[in-house]
Amino acid sequence: MKILAISGALRKDSHNTQLLRAVRELAPKGMEIEIVTLHGIPLYDGDEEDKHGVPESVKALQARVRAADGIIISTPEYNFSIAGVLKNGLDWLSRSGNPFKWKRVGVMGASGGPVGTARAQYHLRQNLVGLEAITMPKPEIFVGNADTKFSGGKLTDEETKKVIQTWLAAFQEFVTKA
Repeated sequence: MKILAISGALRKDSHNTQLLRAVRELAPKGMEIEIVTLHGIPLYDGDEEDKHGVPESVKALQARVRAADGIIISTPEYNFSIAGVLKNGLDWLSRSGNPFKWKRVGVMGASGGPVGTARAQYHLRQNLVGLEAITMPKPEIFVGNADTKFSGGKLTDEETKKVIQTWLAAFQEFVTKA
C-alpha cells in the first residue's frame, strides 16, 4: 500500500513534518509512506495559470497524489485554521483534473497548544469535501503540547506513539476498503 503524506508546514523543524516521520516509522507492515512538503508550489494566480498553465511542481505533486493508494495530511493550526501554504497547495492541486476525487484521506496535526490542531483539522475536512476526497471520520489525532512530545526531531511520547499505531491500523483498513 502506497501512502503519500503531505506536511502542511514549510518549517524544516515543523512538528507536523516530525509527526509524519513518526507515522512513517510506526507504519504497519505493507504500508509504504512517502513524505512530501509544499516547497516550490507558487502562490495560486489564475492569470498566471491562464498564461503558463499548471506549474511543473504542481503537476509532479498531482501525479504523486494520483499514484497513491491513500493520502495523509498533517496540518498545523494558524489563527484557528489551516496554514495558507496548505490551502494554496490544495487549491493548485485541484486544477486541471482533481487528483483528490474519491481518494481516501486521513487528517492529523501537531501543535504547541493544548488542543492540538482540532480547529484546523475541521477546516481542512471542509476543504476536502470540496475536493471530493473521502476523509476518514475516526479515529482522530490531535497532538497537543507538541513541544513536550518531540525531541531532536523525533517523537518521544510513548502514549502518542500508541495513538498513532491505532490510527494507522484504522487508516490501513479505511484505504483497503476503498
